[in-house]
Amino acid sequence: MNRGLYVAASGMIAQQARQDQLANDLANAATPGYRPDRSAQHAFGELLVRNVQGDQVVGTMSAGVRLEDQTTDMRPAPLRVTDEPLDFAIDGEGYFGVQTAAGVRYTRNGRFITGAGGVLADQQGNRVLGRNGQPIQVRPDGSVDPTTLGVFNINGVAKVGDAQFTGTAAGQAGGLVRVGHLEGSGVDAARTMVEMMANLRGYEAGQKALTTIDDTLGKAAQLGSIR
Repeated sequence: MNRGLYVAASGMIAQQARQDQLANDLANAATPGYRPDRSAQHAFGELLVRNVQGDQVVGTMSAGVRLEDQTTDMRPAPLRVTDEPLDFAIDGEGYFGVQTAAGVRYTRNGRFITGAGGVLADQQGNRVLGRNGQPIQVRPDGSVDPTTLGVFNINGVAKVGDAQFTGTAAGQAGGLVRVGHLEGSGVDAARTMVEMMANLRGYEAGQKALTTIDDTLGKAAQLGSIR
């Protein structure tokens, strides 16, 4: 395979993966407690380019790029006031616990509702866990004592989607639960849009490089057949 084609194609694959990541972040710019992803591109090892006649080194050429070191930006986002009695935000460290079909998951998204049986639940109907690990009953007036919500300290936090995380609970965290507040999304929509545009330009550059190399190879093949 032509080395130039491989380098251009690997760059386009990395840009496409990054574009999907940025699009997902932008789609969650209004999701409470959402954490954006960050990733870095790294080059494969470079190859020495030699003169085929004198076997002299004339330079180096990249062997392509790849995405690696993908991380989640876990920094807390600012809180905003909603004045809704079942909206909660953690001011400080910690995560709410919810009981899902896949096991206990953790979240910073405190937009809760009254679920089946009158217990506090998230938007998917998963029961929110209290400090004792049990479901929390919503009062007849539609409110909940914020001191009953579990705010868990989590080790090995890993993002699993829907603003949820996995990890190992290690007791109660020191964050303060605020009623009538929600934590904002960690996505900066303007910055993400700029990154998407820059990423798209990189993809288009790789596409043009592929086209140029393909045209050059086509012309070389035509000259070879004429000779």
